Amino acid sequence: MQGNGYNEPEHIKRYADFTTIGLTHWVQDSIIERNRRIRKSRTRYHTHRGHDGRGMLIWIWAQFKKLADAGQSWFIVSLVGACIGVNAALISIVTEWLSDIKMGYCADGWWLNQQFCCWEIEGDDALCDSWHPWSNVTAARWTIYIIFASAFSFIAAHLVKSLAKYAAGSGISEVKCILAGFVMKDFLGFSTWIIKSITLPLVIASGLSVGKEGPSVHVACCTGYVMARLFRQFSRSQGKMREILTASSAAGVAVAFGAPIGGVLFSIEEMTSNFSIKTMWRSFFCALVATVTLSAMNPYRSGKLVLFQVTYDRDWHFFEILFFIILGIFGGLYGAFVVKFNMQWSAFRRKHLSNYPVVEAVTLATLTAVVGYWNRFLRIDMTESMAILFRECDSGGDYDHLCQTSFQWTMATSLFVATVIRIGFVVISYGCKVPAGIFVPSMAIGATFGRMIGIMVKALYLAFPKSGMFAVCQPDVQCITPGTYAFLGAAAALSGVMRITVTVVVIMFELTGALTYILPTMIVLLVTKAVGDFLGTTGIADEAIRLNGYPYLDKDDHAYNVAVSSVMKTNLYTVSATGMTIHQIEELLKATQVKGFPIVSSGSNPILVGFIDRIDLRHVIDKVRLIHDLTLDTPCSFVRDSEDQEGFEFADIVTDPGMGLDEDTLMEIIENTATQSVVKFWPWVNQTPLTVSPELPLEIVVQLFKRMGPRVVLIEDHGALVGLVTVKDVLHFTLAEGHEPRSAWNPKDFEGFVEEAWTWITNFMTSLTSRARRLIRR
Repeated sequence: MQGNGYNEPEHIKRYADFTTIGLTHWVQDSIIERNRRIRKSRTRYHTHRGHDGRGMLIWIWAQFKKLADAGQSWFIVSLVGACIGVNAALISIVTEWLSDIKMGYCADGWWLNQQFCCWEIEGDDALCDSWHPWSNVTAARWTIYIIFASAFSFIAAHLVKSLAKYAAGSGISEVKCILAGFVMKDFLGFSTWIIKSITLPLVIASGLSVGKEGPSVHVACCTGYVMARLFRQFSRSQGKMREILTASSAAGVAVAFGAPIGGVLFSIEEMTSNFSIKTMWRSFFCALVATVTLSAMNPYRSGKLVLFQVTYDRDWHFFEILFFIILGIFGGLYGAFVVKFNMQWSAFRRKHLSNYPVVEAVTLATLTAVVGYWNRFLRIDMTESMAILFRECDSGGDYDHLCQTSFQWTMATSLFVATVIRIGFVVISYGCKVPAGIFVPSMAIGATFGRMIGIMVKALYLAFPKSGMFAVCQPDVQCITPGTYAFLGAAAALSGVMRITVTVVVIMFELTGALTYILPTMIVLLVTKAVGDFLGTTGIADEAIRLNGYPYLDKDDHAYNVAVSSVMKTNLYTVSATGMTIHQIEELLKATQVKGFPIVSSGSNPILVGFIDRIDLRHVIDKVRLIHDLTLDTPCSFVRDSEDQEGFEFADIVTDPGMGLDEDTLMEIIENTATQSVVKFWPWVNQTPLTVSPELPLEIVVQLFKRMGPRVVLIEDHGALVGLVTVKDVLHFTLAEGHEPRSAWNPKDFEGFVEEAWTWITNFMTSLTSRARRLIRR
């Protein structure tokens, strides 16, 4: 399968780690599974007939085995969910301890974090005698804080670089590609699982502006892959493995947010475009088991699944919709800003910093610690910060005078500074070569901005309580709850950067349990989506896929307005159904690197006969050499003739000997089809490959790739082979013709990065200042 003439763009060349599954598409994997079931059923039938005297016992045993086979999938899903829950609990416990050790230690036990050390002290931690800061001198505490942050980031980056390169980053982009039908070698392996689980707490504790929720999805998928590989039923079937990975991704989000239903919706909305009812139930069950396991381990000893869970008992007022819209606009603008400049920074990182991953991580952690220590909302862990900002003031939420009216403008200024600084650090930190997610950093940014808006609205109410806007407020009841603004701001920022909506609504509902705030959340997210659509923003995971050149087709449908003949390859490597020798086949295999070959009839009119995989050709030739003495002139045949045995049924004719048959059955078929005079490949030929007409619109072919997952679609005109098309060809075409989705980034624009960022921030601050002045004058 040769190229079709156009040059490969740089970010489409990086395909070395990817191979598509099966011979041609997911249907082939399903056929192999069907063949196994038929052979197993046939074996049971003959066994039953051969033992009439013990027929009842054999029937009972067969039913028991059938029940065991059916229950095995649910057992594995349960096992995977339990392992994900245990792993998430351990990561949470270690992360809390490492985050607190930067500030001090517990005299009662070095292994206790500050919360457990001061368990009996409620409210002011200064009253806790057991917790000792490292020093009473501010400069010394600052220095120790920086040393710990730098050390944590160095250890994490060094482990990733030395032992598991795929443990870096979020992993969501790559998992999406794997679920779309591609296999990335070692990306879900045991070493990646262990190293990412170890380094994730170190990275979060270092203070880098990255989160653990995105990497939790990758870790969960590694857990599912490693566990499922232990069972032959899943290790030999990519289709069943895909179901486990989908369920694992749902469980990863479930334990990250304590939201099992949100995890399932995340898998549907973000991770995969092929989501069956069976997969949905298994995903829900896996997420449920993982969440129950996490709840049983109770890592925070508070009954909460995540630290920032909160409940609200106050209702909202209709006049607040105006301010909710402001939060939605902020979420859309934030998403566009971060996606645009993070992709530009990623392009810069790849060009100039790719050889210095450890230095970059340590530098970022040190810079974050140096700057962030002096802001009360940047100094503490992001999840702890969100827990404080979400909380109502009369529920222990007065952190460092946050709820006191006399400090409201000081708090608002501190929150605004935290928002701006955190945005900058997220832009340059997300994507560095350590485990790094963007869920919680975005939520933390939205929470600080939302709490600032909430404080300003509350100040407006206190300044003008008799205004008509606040007529619905009761005089003796608190009218404005700033914590809800932080909650809604977090939802807006998360939706803006990930471009997901329904999932965020459900996750936020499961975090709060407050039905009354579903409508405000929906309003905020709809505004966020509208702003993102207007600015042409795509999710940061999809942008990362495009930047890395991964072979992935977007879920969105695009109008190409061309036939598939405009995209197909026409200069093909083919094999003749008859007339070729072993020498010619060997030379063809040496001269090409393609994954498979169309089989055509001999003559001037190449009628399509079938398709054979490269690995099958190599495998069968090697096996035949073990049985017969082949010569270079031994002829090969790819079609079945009248002299062939009639005993082969469809269930015995497979296109992947490594997946479909055991070794003994495979050798039996080879012995019956191969001799010294001719080698017959017809049992391994796919006689019904996926074919379309050259006049078929490209949009339909793209849907075939998305829904059926083929490696290649053959193009035939009235039976004659005229070309073929692959996913890579479609991606080439979309880039060459400008049909790719509107992108929020351009790697060549980095020269204007600093200037554009500064202009953005300056305009925003000017606008905010002028609005505040107008409100004060009124």
